[in-house]
Amino acid sequence: MDHHVTVFKPYPFKEGQKIRIEGSRRSGDWEVVHLSDTKVTLRCPVSKKEVNWDRFCYHIEDKNMKWPGD
Repeated sequence: MDHHVTVFKPYPFKEGQKIRIEGSRRSGDWEVVHLSDTKVTLRCPVSKKEVNWDRFCYHIEDKNMKWPGD
């Protein structure tokens, strides 16, 4: 039996990338200035403030698929 499943994947940030985040406490325009395996450092283009956050995920797709245990 198929179920509606929401799939999340880590976003593949690139240094120098300009991004806009909407709908969260991280909302705003940012530039990716540094990456590690677990962290992303973003800089505000206006204030030049830098923040270091755990890498975060974005909604990628919805699809029907088998669910473990069914």
